[in-house]
Amino acid sequence: MIEYQDTLEGILPGMLEGFFVGWPNPPDAGTHFRLLQNSTAVLLAVDPQAGRVVGFITAISDGVLSAYIPHLEVLPEYQGQGIGSSLVKQMFTRLEGFYMVDLVCDETVRGFYERLGMIPARGMVRRNYARQNGR
Repeated sequence: MIEYQDTLEGILPGMLEGFFVGWPNPPDAGTHFRLLQNSTAVLLAVDPQAGRVVGFITAISDGVLSAYIPHLEVLPEYQGQGIGSSLVKQMFTRLEGFYMVDLVCDETVRGFYERLGMIPARGMVRRNYARQNGR
């Protein structure tokens, strides 16, 4: 059974293997751990029997009006079980007092976020792929 937690208590970098699938220059587990530590809010889906984190979502915020969700991932072998939806719903609950909660996503997952109540908007991004691994 998957357990959810909003702290890094009991989490070690080695429990974060397998994320950032398809990234050409992914962060390693230590960098992943640091990005979790430095996020305003974090929620983790943990499989205690496997001893690993199987999904996570992060948010960064100004603490007044806005929050941004930069990361939501569920390990491929755990997808399709409602873990991603649960993480998003729990994060929305944590952020419910804000005027805006935004994210940028690929077109392939737009329907997922629409089913959770989000609406499409325009956005602009700038990427430095040489720094994609966070090092």
